Amino acid sequence: MKISERIPHTEHTLRLQAGKKVYFVSDVHLGAPVLDNDRERENRLIRWLDTIRPDCGELFLLGDIFDFWFEYKRAVPKGHVRFLAKICEFTDQGIPVHFFTGNHDIWAFGYLPEECGVILHTHNEIFRIAGKRFLIGHGDALNPQDKGYLFLYRIFHNRFLQRCFRWLHPDIGILIARKWSSHSRLENGKIEADAFRGAEKEEIVRFCREVLQGQHFDYFIFGHRHLPIDFTLSPSSRYINTGDWITYYSFASFDGREVVLETEDKNQDFHFDLL
Repeated sequence: MKISERIPHTEHTLRLQAGKKVYFVSDVHLGAPVLDNDRERENRLIRWLDTIRPDCGELFLLGDIFDFWFEYKRAVPKGHVRFLAKICEFTDQGIPVHFFTGNHDIWAFGYLPEECGVILHTHNEIFRIAGKRFLIGHGDALNPQDKGYLFLYRIFHNRFLQRCFRWLHPDIGILIARKWSSHSRLENGKIEADAFRGAEKEEIVRFCREVLQGQHFDYFIFGHRHLPIDFTLSPSSRYINTGDWITYYSFASFDGREVVLETEDKNQDFHFDLL
C-alpha cells in the first residue's frame, strides 16, 4: 500500500466556536479479555467525558475504543452501555462525535451512526480546524513494507469475508475474537507501549515525514501506538499520538491555537515532548 493511498483527497472544514476545544482519545480497548479492570476504565472514561463536555466543540474517538466490535444484522457485542449512553448524550446535545475504526473495532457499519449519532470514519481523514490542517486516523497500516500486517488489513476490510463472518452465530464469532485478542500484545496493558524507539524506527514518524514531502499538515493526530507522543516533525508540523486508556489515560486537545497532550491522571508524571 503506497503512502499516497493512505492520504484522502477530501478535506473537511470544521468551525470551532469561541471557548470550545476539540478532544482526541484512542485505544481504550473496552472489553479486552486480558484486562481485569474493564468496568473501572469505562467509568473513568465516562467521568472524563463529563468533565470535557462543557467546552467540547468536537470529540474524536481514534480507534480501538472497543477491543472487539462487530455488527451482526440484529446483534452487537453486549456491554459498554454506560459509554454508549454517554456518547449519545454528546450527540443529542449537538456535539459532533467522530468515530474512527481501529484494527480492533474495524467492523463498525450502521449501528453506531444510527443509534448513537456518531460520524463514522473508516480511513484517515483531512480536517481544517481554525485555520490549521490536520491528518487524523487510527495509525495502523501506515508502513508499506509491513506486508504481513497489510495482508491481514485487507482481509479484515474485505466485504465478502465480512459477510461470511456474519453468518457465524454471535456467540461463536465473539468467542473467536476474544481468543484472538487473548493472544495479542495487549497482555498486561503493554501492547506497543514500549519506550520511544527513535524517529527512524517509529513507523508513524516515518509516514508523517514522507507525507510532508508532498504536502503540509500542521498536525498529524494518531493512536494505535499506545504511547503518548508529541514529536516535532518541522518548525511548523507536529505528530501527536494520543496514547491509551490502559496505562496512561491520555488524550489531546486543540483550543484553536495549538494541540496539547494531557493525561486524566493529574498525579502522573507526564512529559512526552520529543525532538
